[in-house]
Amino acid sequence: MNTTTRAQLTGERALVLGGGGSAGNAWLIGVIAGLLEGGLDVTDADLVIGTSAGATAAAQISGAGPADLLAAVLSTPTPQAPSGPRGPISFAHLERTDAIIAASADLADMRRRIGADAIELAEVWGEQGRDRWRETVAARLPSPHWPGRNILLTVVDADTGEPVALDRDSGVDLADAVAASCAGGPAYAIGGRRYIDGGYRRSSENADLAAGYERVLVLSPLGGRTRHPATWRSDLATQVEELRAGGSTVETVLPDGDSLEAFGDNMMNPSTRPPAARAGHRQGLRLAGDIAGFWRR
Repeated sequence: MNTTTRAQLTGERALVLGGGGSAGNAWLIGVIAGLLEGGLDVTDADLVIGTSAGATAAAQISGAGPADLLAAVLSTPTPQAPSGPRGPISFAHLERTDAIIAASADLADMRRRIGADAIELAEVWGEQGRDRWRETVAARLPSPHWPGRNILLTVVDADTGEPVALDRDSGVDLADAVAASCAGGPAYAIGGRRYIDGGYRRSSENADLAAGYERVLVLSPLGGRTRHPATWRSDLATQVEELRAGGSTVETVLPDGDSLEAFGDNMMNPSTRPPAARAGHRQGLRLAGDIAGFWRR
């Protein structure tokens, strides 16, 4: 029997930002900017958890205002997708990782297998490819420094398959932590360790890391979907159930119909960023009043 009570919770408000490629990152910025315009600032959370594109968003909202970030998305010319192994994740890569997931016994086994595959890709990628990826990620961040607020960026150790949460006390530069959390293809080296995308930890949200917080707001660009077997219980709905059983009050924001239309069929395509951000902004503005009571009480 779970005896955790609300009085035993260790924090007040946690904001969870899930992964979802270029479109997902822009949607997250749009939603947060829309909430702010509607009178609700969720960037004042006591803890921000970011995974993959959500890790980028977590670092971004910690260094710049949501309205400025939204304006930057809408005013920046759409970049061309980079070529090579650090370009958008291809359907061939998704097919390969789907096969690895299907052959895995559980989450731990999957993480080890995906890690081994990512290490092989990194050997093809080379050190120059790794450095180019770091430059790309660093250019997206308003500041190279970890913020004073508490943020956790999820990664997985490619060599061991162990899940890791990086923060300002990890001894890792912010740009490296974000680059590692977004490493959906080749493993990303930091010092003597190699890491893969935090989405392989448990899910694209990893909302379970917010356990112990009274109120948890989850923004999930992928709508809580998972490629894992249902028996692994790694989906967002299961994590929400676990958080509520632990005494947390949880609200989730999933893309609405307009947002899904803006995403198109390839969320890694940079051309989706402006429409995804606009749709997210409209959705956040519409939801601000509903979420305010939950967030502020």
